[in-house]
Parts: sequence; C-alpha cells; structure tokens
Amino acid sequence: MAEAWDPGAFRARIDRVLHGFVAEEADRLVDVDPALGPVAEQLETAVARGKRLRAAFCYWGWRGGGQPDSDALLRAAASMELVHAAAVVHDDLIDDSALRHGRPTAHRALRAAVPHHPRSGAAARSLAMLVGDLLMSLAGQLFVTSGLPAAYLARARPLWAALARELVAGECLEILRTGAAPDTAASLKVIRYKTAKYTVEQPLLIGGTLAGAAPRLGAGYSAYGLPLGEAFQLRDDLLGLFGDPARTGKDTGDDLRGQRPTALLAETWRVADTAQRERLGALLGRDGTDPEEVRVLMRSLRTPERVEHMIAARVEEALDALDGLDAPPAAVAALASLAHSASARLS
Repeated sequence: MAEAWDPGAFRARIDRVLHGFVAEEADRLVDVDPALGPVAEQLETAVARGKRLRAAFCYWGWRGGGQPDSDALLRAAASMELVHAAAVVHDDLIDDSALRHGRPTAHRALRAAVPHHPRSGAAARSLAMLVGDLLMSLAGQLFVTSGLPAAYLARARPLWAALARELVAGECLEILRTGAAPDTAASLKVIRYKTAKYTVEQPLLIGGTLAGAAPRLGAGYSAYGLPLGEAFQLRDDLLGLFGDPARTGKDTGDDLRGQRPTALLAETWRVADTAQRERLGALLGRDGTDPEEVRVLMRSLRTPERVEHMIAARVEEALDALDGLDAPPAAVAALASLAHSASARLS
C-alpha cells in the first residue's frame, strides 16, 4: 500500500479478507446440514458492509509502531471487524432493533427460518444469539491464523481479553442503566466501555503491540483513542435521533422506545425544567411515541448543540494527542484523517 492514506482502497482490501473468510466458514456450516442455510446467510450479511474503521485503527497502530504494510497484519486487523459484527448482532438482539443498514436485523430475518416453531420469535432470537457468538469465535480464529509470528500474537493476547471484557461490561452497563434516571456521567461511562474502547483504543493498542511498539506510543494511542471513541458514539447518538434514516438505515425512534441511556437524553434531562421532564418521561419507553415531538423538545433546549460541543472537544483532545505521538508522519496523518471520518459522518 502506498504511504498516502487511501480509505477506499483499504476498505476493499479488508472486504476481500472478510468476505472470503466468512464465505468459507458459511459453506462449512451448511456442509453440516442444509437447514443451516439461513444461519450461514446471516453470518455473511453481518460482514457485508461497513466503514472498516476498527480495522483501520489496528492497521495504523501497527504502522505507527514502525512496521511496513503486511497482508498478515491486514488479516489480523480484519478480525476487529468480526468483533464489531458480533457486537452488532448482540446489540440489535438486546435492543430488539428491527433495522440495521436498512435491512432486517438478524433476529428479525431469522424468523423466516422457524415458521413451524411453537415459539418462533424466541427461536429466531436464539439463532441470532448463536450467530453473534460464532462471529466472535471467528474473530479469534482469523486473528490467530493471520500469518503473523506466534510471538507477536502472544504479545497481544492480554489485550484481546481486555477488549472482550470491556465490551461486555459496557453492554451490561447499558442494560443496567436503561430506564433509570438519565445521568450524563453514567451515560459517558457506558459510551466509553461499550463503544469507545473497542472501536478506537483497543484496535490501536493491539496493532501497536503486534508491532512491538514502546509503552510511550501505547500511552499516546490511548490519549488519542479514548476521546475519539467517545466522539464516535456521541455522533452515533445524534444520528440515531436526528439523522436521515435513508443514510443511517435505522429507525429514529429506537433509542426513545428503548429508553436507552444516551448522553443526548441525559443532557436533555439535565437542563429540562420540571414540566419538560414530565413530558419527556411520558414519551420515553412507548411504542407510539412520535420522535419529532422529542426532537422539538431537544432543539428548544439546545441539546444537539451541547452534544456537538462535546464531540468537538473530544476530537480536539484526540488531535492534540497526535502532536506528541512518536510515530511516522504517514501514520500520524492517517490517524488525523480517521479522526474526521469517525466524528464527522452522516451514517
């Protein structure tokens, strides 16, 4: 790969790895029994598209450690996308989301596979859970068979354990906080563990550790990765309610119906008066809620602007961390570009 960062070319390389690897695994699944076809199809659907940001952060964590472009590293980086695919399937299942990228989520799509089951909805949810579990297993398989030296992979093993632990902790915290009184600090903690760390920080650290990077570089990666990961999820929260469904592929009322502990909701609650809190409380957790009524209330309180300021402050913190990063100029430039891609997006 040329030194100039070409996101499109990188995505194409990652897609070739992911699609080929998962297609082979899907075929092996169907070889067990043709009835597993719908499950195999959901495996492939889970990796069909994506921004491939997590793979990119892993790749540039490696390159920032002074290592050259490597097909083996690319396979290791692609495993980060399988972690994400697993998290998405599980997250949609937990939230009972109907759409992802404009298509039915796994647990909705799999209902067609169990038409004669006495509890078809529960059976489809169980199948989706197993799809997510298999995707996580495949992530580890792709990583360890990437072709990197065993000693390199061994260095990164503790980080893989941390990634899984923190991702599960964040998902659990979101469940535990759902329906509770909105609180910005609690929401930001959910964001940090559910999304920020496994989206930016951990892929960077894994790439750097594989490269044999010095601890100082790892500290720089964390100083950049944590605020940027938080900015990424704050943007996701805004897009979830204020974004264009044609671009996001999601239902704008999902977070409201689920009464999820987003920072957007917490900031609205923080500045609302008693009457506004009563009205907001009456709108949350209801299937028939019109998202536009909540959007009007949030705009009147200037909550979207507050969250935009939170995003901007975190992106600035991340970019400031790059100023002192002891990494090759190409890696620093790529990470600066990725900061924009992660935080200033429409889907």
